[in-house]
Amino acid sequence: MLVAKPVGPTSHDVVDAVRQALGIGRVGHLGTLDPLAAGLLVVVVGRATRLAPFTAEWTKAYEGVIRLGTTTTTDDGGGAVVAVSDAWRALDREAIAAVLGRLRGVSEQRPPAFSAVKVAGERAYRRARRGEFLALAPRRVEVRELELLGLELPDVRFRATVSGGTYVRSLARDAGMALGCGAHLAALTRTAVGPFLLADAVAPASVTWSSLREPAALVADLPRRDLEPEERMAVVHGRAIPASEGVGVEAAGSVALFADGALVAVAAQAAGLLKPRVVVAAA
Repeated sequence: MLVAKPVGPTSHDVVDAVRQALGIGRVGHLGTLDPLAAGLLVVVVGRATRLAPFTAEWTKAYEGVIRLGTTTTTDDGGGAVVAVSDAWRALDREAIAAVLGRLRGVSEQRPPAFSAVKVAGERAYRRARRGEFLALAPRRVEVRELELLGLELPDVRFRATVSGGTYVRSLARDAGMALGCGAHLAALTRTAVGPFLLADAVAPASVTWSSLREPAALVADLPRRDLEPEERMAVVHGRAIPASEGVGVEAAGSVALFADGALVAVAAQAAGLLKPRVVVAAA
């Protein structure tokens, strides 16, 4: 389901609200939104939680505000101020747009010290709260779009489309460093996750069973194979079935298996067989 998270609650708070509304224990989401961020949180329920790995390559789209001249410990407005600079007063639209342009593309990005990245088995933000200095390892990310929408200096309004695992807080930090004045992320709204849009989301308080979407939407980009009744029976019990020719999948790729229009499982194709990898339908 698509939930519109407001500023304030954590993503975990929203998941808890969905659990209570639906009376179900197995609930997750496809990508954390920080408490100070708002926007689209894609929530998965029940067996559909098993399909989350198939969305790892989805892009995410945002609109937000970078505040120039102030650097914080968390790279957003929730952290303590580390440094303040008036150097932003000498900047113009052309200079700011040029720096945003240089941040587009594939790069190695350093996550914020206050992040959910695990360090020696512990979340980085927990160690940072204890005052530990953390230099997190960079990760490869892709910024497909980073566009300047407007200026009300020291605030810079932007729109971004990024790969999974990209920290927009880090983009704000890096933009400030490149401009020579420091910066932090002052506001953020996630507007899209993969094919899903914030415009179609419901408020956490409005979640009902009718808010759920078909789990097949999470694997819509996979090749599809329709099952015969006996094949469905085998698949839901975890047994492999012969692969068919012409399903449009590479020799070791994944295939979404359907019966009567509903997603049954995702299988891995190997050695002429389709071996169930994730089963979402009941036996």
